[in-house]
This record gives sequence, C-alpha cells and structure tokens, in this order.
Amino acid sequence: MFLFFIGFTTSYAQQVATISLKEAIKIAREHNRNILKSNLEVTLSEENIKENKELRLPEVELNGMYSRITNLTEFKGGFLKDKEVTNTIPEIYQVGTAVKMPIYVGNKINNAIKIANQESKIALIKKEKSENDIQLEVIGTYLGIYKMMQLQKIIEENIKEEYNRLKEVQSLQKHGTVTKNEVIRAELQLSDRELNALTNSKNIKIALHDFKTLLQVSEEQEIAIDTTADIDEMNSIDPYDSYMTHALQNEEMRISSQELAVKKTELNLVKGNYYPSIHFFGNYSLNYPNYKFFPPDPYLYSLGQVGIAASFDLSGLYKNRTKVEIANTKIQWQVLQSEIVKDKVKDELYRNHTQYQEILERFKVVDKALELANENYRIVKLKYFNQLVLVTEMVDADNALLQAKFNKISTRIDAAMKHYELLRTAGMLKEEFKIQ
Repeated sequence: MFLFFIGFTTSYAQQVATISLKEAIKIAREHNRNILKSNLEVTLSEENIKENKELRLPEVELNGMYSRITNLTEFKGGFLKDKEVTNTIPEIYQVGTAVKMPIYVGNKINNAIKIANQESKIALIKKEKSENDIQLEVIGTYLGIYKMMQLQKIIEENIKEEYNRLKEVQSLQKHGTVTKNEVIRAELQLSDRELNALTNSKNIKIALHDFKTLLQVSEEQEIAIDTTADIDEMNSIDPYDSYMTHALQNEEMRISSQELAVKKTELNLVKGNYYPSIHFFGNYSLNYPNYKFFPPDPYLYSLGQVGIAASFDLSGLYKNRTKVEIANTKIQWQVLQSEIVKDKVKDELYRNHTQYQEILERFKVVDKALELANENYRIVKLKYFNQLVLVTEMVDADNALLQAKFNKISTRIDAAMKHYELLRTAGMLKEEFKIQ
C-alpha cells in the first residue's frame, strides 16, 4: 500500500515510497487539487438545478407591524386655522401572511431548469476532462523521470568504463606507449561524463519534486518511480479512422455540443419575455384597530384574499427584440466555435497518429544503430589497445555507443508517451487506466 496517503509518522517520512504508473494515477485522481476543484464544480451545478426547481414552489411571506400614530388634526379655516382634532386609537397592530405561486411565466422556469441540467452535464464532462488531463500529465512526468533514470544508469555504467580506461591509459603512459595528451583526453572524457551524471541527477530531483506536487504528496515524503516494471512495448497502431470515430466524441467535442444546447435554451428563455405572467396568490391578516372605517373601530379584525393575478410587460414587445438578436448571435458564435474545436481535434489527432507511426518506424533504425555502435566500439577499442588508433577515435566510438543506447530507450519511452497522447486526443485514455 502507499505510505504517503494521509498522516505520515516520522518513521514513514524517512522511507522512500516506490510507486508504479497505475498507482501514481490513482493517487492523482484522489488528491490532485484540480480534480478536487472539478468535483466541487459538479456539486455546485447539481445545487444549481435544485435552486432552479425551487422556483416552482410557492413564496410564503409572514409579516408583522406595530406602530403608534397621533390624533388627526384638520385645519378647516385655511392654513393652520380653525383647528379641529379627532381622537384616534394610538396603537396599530398587524400580523399577516401572503402566498404567491407561479402558474405560467412564459416557460421561463422550465427553461431555467433545462439550462441548469445542461450546465451540470458540462460540469461532469469538464470533470472527466480534468481527470484525463491530469492523468496524461502524470504519465508524461512519470515517463520523463523514467527516461532520465535510464539515462543515469547508462551514464554511470559508462563512467565505470571510462574510469577503467583512464587507469589503462595512465598505465600505458607510464610505459611510454601513449602521450600525456591522450591521458588528458581520457580525463576530460571522464570529467564530462561525471558532469552529465550530476546534471541529470539534479534534473531527476527537480522532476520528482514536480511529481510530488502533481500527486499532492508531502514534500517531506521521499518517493521514487518503479523502474523494475518495463514500459509497455508499443509495436502497432490502429487505423486512423478508428481513432477519429472516438475523437469526435471526446470531452472537448461534447462540451462544445452542450454549450450550443445551452445557447439555444437561453434563446427560448429570452423569448419567454413576450408572454404574460400568471400567479396564484393569497393573503390573510389580523389587524387592530379597524381602520376600514373612520373614526376607527377599536376591534381586532381579520381579512383574507385569494385569487389569480396576471401581468403583461408591454415594453417587452419592443425591448426584447435586442435580447433575442443577441441570443441568436450567441448561437451562431457557438456553432462556429464548435467547428473550430472539431478542426482542432482533427488536426491534433492526425498529428499524433502520424508522429506515433514515425516513432514506431524508428524502432528498427535505432536497434540497428545500437548493433553498429556496439560493433564499432568493439573494433575501435581493440585497435586502440593495439595502438592502431588515437584516443580521439576511442572517445568518438564511446560517445556514439552511449547515444545509441539512449536512443533505443528514449524511442521506446517516446512511443509509449505518444501512444497515450493519441488515446487522450481520441478520448480513450480513461479506458487504458481503469481504476478498480
């Protein structure tokens, strides 16, 4: 099990946790902040559906009032003349309730709910896209580290050989069979390899730190990738059309399709302004005193009302035209955007498919190059120790062999990465790493 999920002890923090590619993907799916954020966005979209559905529920209002009033003073002789005062009941109480429920509002509520549902589908697709994006990033980082570790292994093996060669050259120099210049050249070659190893090891540390951030692993926890597991051998490729069938249903295409559906529903929502609104209403209140008469009666009384109210905004007949035009323009914009996304997906798929084919075709070339480099190195090494060639030729043969070894490993890793990129573009990556 993974040592770095939650709650490390001090002893755990000192251990190095080795993880495989599938384990890394599982950790990222559970802990990566981008994925967690997309989960919250899905939750918010679901709450938005509930909120819009609640527009169908009646609005119930409870209100109360208490006030004091003065006596009523009339001036019957003109401005502030012939004052006559009528005594009033100084305290007023009122407690009431009112209910209002929509019956018909131009289908606006139904369209608002429909938009919320469509946006919820978009949030789900975006969550899926976020998971696949992070998954591909994990794969890319993992394979990048794997490639550097393989290079480190090759360099370290070469350093051992260079060190042994240096000792042999120094021995030959003592016997006067080689010059000081050749010893210096061998020392420079060894020094160059050591510098390469140092730089590469630091790059591995940086990449592992980035990897921990991607997986949301504590900085104190040491991790390493599982180099004992071989990278999947990619030797074949499916026809382009089979990938294209899936690519036209990938996340970007589905998001674009849903956004177009949202724009069309928004148009229907705007058109709802052309229709009247009809509501059921009711109210009931207790009042004191009774000011329905004057002078008021000093009695508590109740009064209720129930009915249907209709309203029609005449200004909407001319003000709403611009809103409808805007909504129609947004639909046209989204149609074009969908076509742009489609072209982008096609181009990306074609590029990845072609590049994948190219990498597969390199296999035989790099394999043959390694064979030739090994044979060349063997011949040059034999000639060198028989004093038939200079140390520079030995160094060139050594560099060529090192490059050939790395090219073979690098090409296999590049093929695996390009395979995953092709699956990602085609929307098929999630099937490759199903988490049980």
